[in-house]
Amino acid sequence: MHKFSFLLLLLGLFEYASGEEGFCSAPSSESKSKPLYWKVDNPTLSPIHLQDLPGFTRSVYKSDHALITPESQVYSPLPDWINTAAAYLITPEMGSHFVMYLAKLKENSRSALPPHGVERLIFVLQGGVTLTTATGNSHILKVDSYAYLPPNFEHSIQSDAPATIVVFERRYAPLQNHVPEPVVSSTDKQPLLETPGEIFELRKLLPTSLAYDFNIHIMDFQPGEFLNVKEVHYNQHGLLLLEGQGIYRLGDSWYPVQAGDVIWMAPFVPQWYAALGKTRSRYLLYKDVNRSPL
Repeated sequence: MHKFSFLLLLLGLFEYASGEEGFCSAPSSESKSKPLYWKVDNPTLSPIHLQDLPGFTRSVYKSDHALITPESQVYSPLPDWINTAAAYLITPEMGSHFVMYLAKLKENSRSALPPHGVERLIFVLQGGVTLTTATGNSHILKVDSYAYLPPNFEHSIQSDAPATIVVFERRYAPLQNHVPEPVVSSTDKQPLLETPGEIFELRKLLPTSLAYDFNIHIMDFQPGEFLNVKEVHYNQHGLLLLEGQGIYRLGDSWYPVQAGDVIWMAPFVPQWYAALGKTRSRYLLYKDVNRSPL
């Protein structure tokens, strides 16, 4: 039965690849003129023969992983935020110890503070926002910019025009004599790091010091590149595919994925990725670090 299902999946991917927007199609001139990460809000991977079928979704939820695709992301007003709707994609109800959500800010929008003891990281996907701190310092964050706000750090996020951000929040795990500082930067300012035994490009958005109990990785794969290590570890992951498309293995399942897809990976679920198509894959990856699992 599994072999038959896998054969059907491969057949569907082959049929889709022969279409105008398939894995193997050359990038169109239209895509070159679009803003960075535009496919997060404009998915294209749904197979042609299924995309209009009522009830169809690629989303999957299992005990050790979840794939949440754009057609099943549900937005509702974000509590205490002004003129903002959010889709909660990863929450403790799944078994995670962090929250990940997409927030769509409308005109004249404003954020609320996270609960006491909760740290926050925002990453801009579309448009731009203004981050203001309690001291009055302001930072304009555009696409590919981000900010880390330590627990109990007074701040507000505002936008005069529509914008989309991805937000990570978790209850900070304190470590004696280590205090995290705010970070405001952008992906292009972070150096490429060595990845022994691997060929993908890696950037880390936060310092690797013990003060920080999680990090956000930006990982780039050229077409045909894949993870060498078939990972199984105690860390949790929250992933947003920013660009490109490929195949993600989670446990015993293999999923075609594209820009806009979100993945939750529980501890010790086998995981592996390969990039397909003719453009690079880039994903943003949450990972808890610097703390004992005890």
